[in-house]
Amino acid sequence: MTPRSRTWLSFAEAFDLPLVVDLRTAAQALGICPATAYKLIHQGGFPCRFLRIGWQYRIPTADLLRALGIEERPVYPVDLRAGADFQDQRDFATEFETEDYA
Repeated sequence: MTPRSRTWLSFAEAFDLPLVVDLRTAAQALGICPATAYKLIHQGGFPCRFLRIGWQYRIPTADLLRALGIEERPVYPVDLRAGADFQDQRDFATEFETEDYA
């Protein structure tokens, strides 16, 4: 029998998660196996809020990050520059659309 290797989520992977994740992804982020996550849900001990949709469980990423002790997403200078560039492009497009050519 070969030992299982756990692959934990890195910070970059955690910040790239969608708004809601499945229980397996949440278990991976928490460093527990999916079976333990299901047990914790049924026992009322899962560390964050979850949604039950049909037969599936979904965990809001914000709650998952909060349970991991990550309250806010980091802000990188490259993201700020990209946001500023986008705003400049949007302002230029708005000026172009509102010019009067009469």
